[in-house]
Amino acid sequence: MIPLYDDNPTEKKSYIRLAILIVCSVIFLFQISSNNNEFLVYYFGFKPASLFYKLDSITFNPILTIFTSMFMHGGWMHFLGNMLYLWIFADNVEDKMGRKKFILFYILSGCVATFTQAMINLNSNVPMIGASGAIAGVLGAYLHLFPKAKVLVLVPLIIFFTVRIPAFTLLIFWFIYQFLNLSNVNSSVAWLAHIGGFIFGYIFALIFEKKEHKKLSKKGQSIFIKKKNGPWS
Repeated sequence: MIPLYDDNPTEKKSYIRLAILIVCSVIFLFQISSNNNEFLVYYFGFKPASLFYKLDSITFNPILTIFTSMFMHGGWMHFLGNMLYLWIFADNVEDKMGRKKFILFYILSGCVATFTQAMINLNSNVPMIGASGAIAGVLGAYLHLFPKAKVLVLVPLIIFFTVRIPAFTLLIFWFIYQFLNLSNVNSSVAWLAHIGGFIFGYIFALIFEKKEHKKLSKKGQSIFIKKKNGPWS
């Protein structure tokens, strides 16, 4: 199932989502137009061995590659798939959390996803790149915040057709699909990073929403007390 768009309007324009998409696009276009793309991936991609064991001297700052790797991609399908999911689902999460908190959330999701993948092989010198770990966090948050939002998906089943389904159906299917591919040892996809980012995003949204409910409850009580004791009561 390929998502096309969601029927979930926002109250504010999603500038951070747009900024991330632009940055990823500019960097990807620079990558594919460069004669040294492989070197760029190796130099700016995150390699666990560089951070934990200092085994690689030909690299950018090992800590900073955690962040630079989030804005690079390995090919057109990798890039377009990530940007599609970012465009469809990030605007509502940004709208709900607010721009500043969304920036922090997005970066943290990417970091958690990166380290989740790295933990299975700290000696790995293979660079990890892509926004999918951070975007997986967005998907996890969307699942908690907007589970019943309708999403139009393209279904390639003998023939292509479209259908509207609840977001939780699509996102749970996506999440299970990551687990089904964990045993694919020949895959170059960081499936575990997707799982780690998704779980983090769901938990972050859960905590965020609980805090927001507490704030609204306290604010409501404060207004009630003021009205009760004010000169107009």
